[in-house]
Amino acid sequence: MRAARFVVCMVVMAAFLSGCPSSDGAVPSGQLRIATGSSGGVYFLYGGAIADSVRRHLPELKPSVLETAASKENLRLVSTGAAEIGFAQADTSADFAADGKVVALARVYDDYLHLVVRVDKKIKTLDDLKTRRVSVGAQESGTIGTARRLLVTQKIDPDREIQAVTLGLDASAAALEADQIDAFFFSGGLPVARVAELAKKVPIEMVPIGQYASDMRASGGQYYTEHTVPASTYGLQSVSTIGIPNFLVVSAGMPAETAYALTRMLFEDQGILQRAHPVAARLNSRSAIYTHPLALHPGAARYFKEIKP
Repeated sequence: MRAARFVVCMVVMAAFLSGCPSSDGAVPSGQLRIATGSSGGVYFLYGGAIADSVRRHLPELKPSVLETAASKENLRLVSTGAAEIGFAQADTSADFAADGKVVALARVYDDYLHLVVRVDKKIKTLDDLKTRRVSVGAQESGTIGTARRLLVTQKIDPDREIQAVTLGLDASAAALEADQIDAFFFSGGLPVARVAELAKKVPIEMVPIGQYASDMRASGGQYYTEHTVPASTYGLQSVSTIGIPNFLVVSAGMPAETAYALTRMLFEDQGILQRAHPVAARLNSRSAIYTHPLALHPGAARYFKEIKP
């Protein structure tokens, strides 16, 4: 019996994971609602690719992609059982870490906080945002929390000193193009397709904010690092900005075999996932385990232990 099961599993592995049980012998099953973000953002593209991989390789799982406001909504959906898996920034995850209901499968890549402005508005610094029309991100996004935290650390009141509006990525880009706002924040992996499209339609630039990463760490936790957006990303001048780790989060109650199989799939199907978006190439087994402030799901932890050299 054991030999027969081994042969069956090896045949299936020729086509990757399709139907092959996890290391404890169970086959993951049930719905898999994937909480992502706006259709123009990285979460949505990456989530769609994960759904395709699940359909190919874990056929007993039934994935669907949820378009959301992003991090905070995703965490809420996972914590309440309205989604099984989602993307979330590390700083936003801190608000959901205390009760242990939400855990992580992996740190997948880093977000870059974009501050995109119209060139004709001559906004060169954060202080230049005062009195301007600025989208600080959608309600329940990770962007809005990070952007507001940045402004506050630099003693800019987001409720009084700027004309703040709360728009998601697609709406922010459309409003900037139409000259309805002067600037917008968005936190996303490189490249953000909607920003690249916008750069071809209207003269834009990104404001350097990476110098504030240390202030952000001092006030909001050790999540923030200084990163550079290369000139090649959008055809704009290279700019220093703030990076924030991104996690794939799940309920602590997700079955261990499901968490194990999904984590394994992320790595073994990585070459296909990165065709949907280049950020998938940044998944690394050494950094993936660092998901503070969230704990690793035991099923994911088991996978990382098995592949440890």
